[in-house]
Amino acid sequence: MEAVAKLNNCPTSPRKMRLLADLIRGKRVEDAFNILVFNAKKENSLRLEKLLRSAIANWEQKNEGARVEESELFIKTIFVDGGAMVKRIQPAPQGRAHRIRKRSNHVTLVVDSKAAAKEVKETIENA
Repeated sequence: MEAVAKLNNCPTSPRKMRLLADLIRGKRVEDAFNILVFNAKKENSLRLEKLLRSAIANWEQKNEGARVEESELFIKTIFVDGGAMVKRIQPAPQGRAHRIRKRSNHVTLVVDSKAAAKEVKETIENA
């Protein structure tokens, strides 16, 4: 059974967030936490770590009685979409103006267990 967590209107550019999202895509949850801890220089790693904790908590709510350690959780999908853009004007030489676009993003993280995925495959093959 998979669980979803979303982070909306994160005030950083989608490009910077995708750099970290690409590092943890498809990894086990424990490995993803280690990757995010060692990329703590990047501001987005703290946000993604919190989002991953939220996805795990959502998974625990759906699967009462199941233990996270035994279920082999992994990041099934993670994707970053562009969010709202705040537009500002900066003065430029000779009376001109340059537009500044302050970007934001939306992150969607899906966590699933490998044990459940194996059971689904076996039932499909047996049917």
